[in-house]
Amino acid sequence: MNIIKAAPQRGVNFDYIMWLYTRLSALAMYALGLVGIIGALVMGARTQMSLPDLMRWAFTPEVTHVLNTNVANIDAWRTLFWRLMGSLLVLVGGAHGYHGLLNVLDDYVKSAGGRLFLRYFTIAIWIAMTVVAIYVIFTS
Repeated sequence: MNIIKAAPQRGVNFDYIMWLYTRLSALAMYALGLVGIIGALVMGARTQMSLPDLMRWAFTPEVTHVLNTNVANIDAWRTLFWRLMGSLLVLVGGAHGYHGLLNVLDDYVKSAGGRLFLRYFTIAIWIAMTVVAIYVIFTS
């Protein structure tokens, strides 16, 4: 027996908003990484860091990443701007990954109760990891 499912409703709904968020958050992560690279190069990283150190800094701007390089004065790397950049990367990247994980869970977990439990469990882990990451960014 062939069962024909109804087409999803048009217009703005939660699934559409999350689909749009996934695309826009990927673009935001690229933009934040580019700002991180350009900012580090302007601050002198082109002569004081290797390319792997520069990339590590650009995508996770945490001052301890500068400690292992040839940068003599790391005070300029401890500014509020870089801490906010790191926090934005954690928030955008974490939410982007969390949404991807929800899509995988929805595909493989068949029971509604199991999906609901895993959704709340993963959201609790995501929030805890985000809080810890932002705490580390602002206290190091």
